[in-house]
Amino acid sequence: MKAFTILFFALALAAPAFGDVLNRCSLAREMSRLGVPRDQLARWACIAEHESSYRTYVVGPTNYNGSNDYGIFQINDYYWCQPADGRFSYNQCDISCDDLLTNDIEPSVRCAQKVLRMQGFSAWSTWHYCDGRLDSIDDCF
Repeated sequence: MKAFTILFFALALAAPAFGDVLNRCSLAREMSRLGVPRDQLARWACIAEHESSYRTYVVGPTNYNGSNDYGIFQINDYYWCQPADGRFSYNQCDISCDDLLTNDIEPSVRCAQKVLRMQGFSAWSTWHYCDGRLDSIDDCF
């Protein structure tokens, strides 16, 4: 029982290192602060909801090609970030995948914006949930 208690407290203290769980409004406000156009915020919130449930620390299951997806927007390590294990990556965002798993979402936002510029919102497999009328984010501000 003592070992369990120690393990429980060790994990509880380490939990903040694993990242945050945001919500629609906290994500929209932070992205707005980072300069993301307001007319995109509802779409980004929808993508984050469906990709990671607004969790910044998620590493998705291994994809068919051996790659993984990281962070709140589930950014793929084969194309966009460098995985810690040294596997090949095009690393188009010039970033470590671990930098996409922190409470600071700026690296994830910047990389996601690059994905958007290069491939559009359809780069996300959950896009079909977000392609259409979305709830307004106006109540977040």
